[in-house]
This record gives sequence, structure tokens and C-alpha cells, in this order.
Amino acid sequence: MDLLTPPVLTGRLVLPVVTAAHVAAVTSGRRLPAWAPDFPSEGDRVIAGMLDREGVPAGADAHFGQRLVVERETGLTVGGVGLFGPPKDGRVELGYGIVESRRGRGYATEAARAMVELALGLPGVTEVVAGVDPTNGASVRVLEKAGLTFRSDDGDESRYSIVSGRRSPSAG
Repeated sequence: MDLLTPPVLTGRLVLPVVTAAHVAAVTSGRRLPAWAPDFPSEGDRVIAGMLDREGVPAGADAHFGQRLVVERETGLTVGGVGLFGPPKDGRVELGYGIVESRRGRGYATEAARAMVELALGLPGVTEVVAGVDPTNGASVRVLEKAGLTFRSDDGDESRYSIVSGRRSPSAG
């Protein structure tokens, strides 16, 4: 783990930064014991491949990278959440995914809220944006519950955002 970048903690989740060892395990197809049976998902494999090619952000840049979504109760990795950055014109993009076996528990919303709060507190970040398939109602609800509002739709993707000064709803 990047010791300079502590994990983000929520009521039910721990969100540690992804390490090079984790990326190597995912890209090589080697399973780690602390993974849910259906982790990694295809999206996790895509992100790991990108991190394998481009490097895992470290130090201050680690905030703008991928984090694991780990259940506190079981210690199992059940997904990923991240910020694509550093900011460009004050914007960072939020991405998230939870494995199928853990969906419907509010984990994506909990992780997204935590990352929005983190992002809007970082220097240089004034807006968090996200894209979503408009037919994916569950993912649209995650963004809305995390405080993002609809901005545009091109037919293939809807864009949502939250601007600094408007905090996401608390995880309550």
C-alpha cells in the first residue's frame, strides 16, 4: 500500500489505493485470497491493464487513481472506485464498479460519495464528472445519490457532475 496515501474509510468499506502488486495479480490472472469469488470484473481488468501500461500513481498523485472497494466485515475486495486525474481545468472523472455478487447493497453509492468528498477537498479540483450508460438505471441512481446532477446526454452516454461548494449527501 502507498503509505503516504491512507485508505478512505466509510461505514462499511475501506478504500485503499491500488498497488503495483495488485495490478500484477489482476493482469497475470493470479487470484489473491482477499478477493470476492467474482473479483476482478472485466472493468477491473481493463483498469489494471491501463495501470500496468501507464504506472500506478504514487505519492500525492495516488489520490487520482484507482482504489479497491473492500468490505470491512469480510475483508474481501468487491470492486473498484477511482478518480481519473490530476485535474484538467479543475475537473476529475469518477469511475466505479462493484462485482455482481455484492451489487444491491449500496456499496457503489457509499464508495462514490466518499470519493466525491475526497476529490472536492483536493487542491485544484473544482468539479467531479462521470459518464454513464443512460439505460443503466442503477448506476444513474448511484451518481444522483452521490450528489452529481445530470448535465448532458449524447444518446450513448449521459454526463453528470458536481461542482465544488456543493457537497455530496452524507452516507447517513
